[in-house]
Amino acid sequence: MPSTSFHPFPIDKGILPFYNVIDYVIDYIIERTAMDTPNPKKIWTSSLTRKTHIALLLLALAGQLAWAVENQFYNTFLYDRITPNPQAVSLMVAVTALVSTVTAITMGTFSDRTRSRWGKRRPYIFAGYILWGILTASFPAAAMFQPVALGVFMAILFDSLMSFFGATASDAALHAYVADVTNVQNRGRVIGSMQIMTWVAFLIVYGGAGFIIQAFDYPAFFYAVGALVLLIGIIAAPQLKELPAVEKPKVSYWTQIADTFRLKTLTAQRDLFLLLISLTLFMVAFNVFFPYLMIYMQHFLHLSILESSIVVAATILVGGIIMAYPIGIMVDRFGRRPVAMTAVLCECGGLLLFSVSRSLPVLIVTCILWLAPYTAWVISMQTWTKDLFPEDKRG
Repeated sequence: MPSTSFHPFPIDKGILPFYNVIDYVIDYIIERTAMDTPNPKKIWTSSLTRKTHIALLLLALAGQLAWAVENQFYNTFLYDRITPNPQAVSLMVAVTALVSTVTAITMGTFSDRTRSRWGKRRPYIFAGYILWGILTASFPAAAMFQPVALGVFMAILFDSLMSFFGATASDAALHAYVADVTNVQNRGRVIGSMQIMTWVAFLIVYGGAGFIIQAFDYPAFFYAVGALVLLIGIIAAPQLKELPAVEKPKVSYWTQIADTFRLKTLTAQRDLFLLLISLTLFMVAFNVFFPYLMIYMQHFLHLSILESSIVVAATILVGGIIMAYPIGIMVDRFGRRPVAMTAVLCECGGLLLFSVSRSLPVLIVTCILWLAPYTAWVISMQTWTKDLFPEDKRG
């Protein structure tokens, strides 16, 4: 059997102190949450080593940073520097959403079928993160093209390419890799720890981006994020440990894709598709109000920008970052369904209380009461769906 070792650069010794710091943090968290699980350190197995777990956390952070920048600041850059036409922004959002969706399906299937000396997911993660970082840094170049229509076209092209490599690396390959190397005993904790990185990225981008852009302008901001994504990809992706290759699917590539959408497959994977529908409906409801949270607090409750930011920051710190890993432990210990159902009920209650809150301290508390259940819902549903992924079609 060919070796699955993949070290294109001699980086292990150079980054060892960095990994040791993260090791210490992870050990501290696990020891403090030991009361919630009979054997907390069982999170690491032969397929999920400590080094692999750290690499997953770094890749999750880099990916969420890149997506947060793409979701928010690509739009504002297009509006501020190329054209203040909202139709251009809408077109870019629609095109890149389509690109990301198609890419996740097609490239995920490619990763299912790949058999190489570097593994089946790792090449897509490694190359994807590098190109993802380069294209993130390249986006400001779209403003150099004239006339405006050409600039808009180039912005959409850059964003589409960035979305292609981002969806390949993160949505297609990394999510499938997490399903590959985890099991029903540790999957909730791994996804919970990765969810922490989502909220950390959110705080970094939405908390610090404005200051960076104001001080150094858009290009420097995009260069910094792109360089960080590229650097983490080079450092972390080679640390991922691939499982021994199983037999390659015998059907053709297009047959494998088509089979996913056949009625027979939908019926056989009924629970999985019901979960995906449930997840979709929940996220539609969540996105009805979440993008307008700051507007609601500033214009309806008449809070200042600083006060609104304090509410958001405190909520994410407690309801997202602090709660994510303990919630992952509960998902592993008590099951996916109980946590998910409890999260829905608590989400409803938290939002009702938030809607009648007016003072700053009460707003912070009630905001935590709906964000923590949202975190619980995401972790439990991501864990549950990965439990049900067909082994030969995880990509």
